[in-house]
Amino acid sequence: HTEVLLEGPVEAWLTDIENQMRNSLHERLVECRVDLRKNPSKRERWVFNWPGQLTLTSSLIQWTSDCTKALQQVKERGEKRPLKSLKKKQITLLEKYSEMVRGRLDRMQRAKIVALITIEVHARDVIDRMAKGNCNDVNAFEWLLQLRFYWDRDVDDCIIRQTNTHFQYNYEYLGCSGRLVITPLTDRCYVTLTTAMHLYRGGSPKGPAGTGKTETVKDLGKAMGNYVIVINCSDGLDYKSMGRMFSGLSQTGAWGCFDEFNRINIEVLSVVAQQILSILKALGLRKERFTS
Repeated sequence: HTEVLLEGPVEAWLTDIENQMRNSLHERLVECRVDLRKNPSKRERWVFNWPGQLTLTSSLIQWTSDCTKALQQVKERGEKRPLKSLKKKQITLLEKYSEMVRGRLDRMQRAKIVALITIEVHARDVIDRMAKGNCNDVNAFEWLLQLRFYWDRDVDDCIIRQTNTHFQYNYEYLGCSGRLVITPLTDRCYVTLTTAMHLYRGGSPKGPAGTGKTETVKDLGKAMGNYVIVINCSDGLDYKSMGRMFSGLSQTGAWGCFDEFNRINIEVLSVVAQQILSILKALGLRKERFTS
């Protein structure tokens, strides 16, 4: 791995560290994915050999690949058996993980396996729904609705697809963090938010307090390897401080999640709306520099 020299202006070497972080995660993800493909039956050893973020992403790439193959076989044979055998395989994997989590593990290993179980339970439910819903093609809507992870050999990168949208994995180092339990409502939120991003728009989840709006946005960010900055808004915010936040988010490429957005004063909101519009327009035109 390349070493980053901490010399010269701070903004230059911090950018070098950020670039090296992304390159290192990309290289390690390639190795992690290859290791999983070589030893699919030895997951318990594989889990402990690799960092949590990479094991989650590699598992999702493997699951997408398995489901795609099963759906192609269903179409060729005209029967549900490939999906049913994939579900059995998924249940066996979950049993293996649940056995591991009951054993003696340190804090980091436990966090890693709990996150994997959370993701794999949802994967099992998706396979079950597809089998019951008579999905017989990779273009079946039930399958297209899912957040799917592919390794594209042409660009040698992880591509995330959902409905008609696609994004590149962002390789932000997030550590061994927990994941949210995915419900049908979470899935619908993901579809809405990914479609909004595809159209260069923002998303605005609305609902009662404590229902998981912020957590859903954060979890989608985690899944896509993005850095999510949560900002709690108050009536003390003016258009200048909002402008500085937007400027920072635009330069880093991070997601901004503005909690309690409705608390901002109405006269500030009118200026903020204009600032957001100029950012979204610049994104739509794929500009590298813009002024608001």
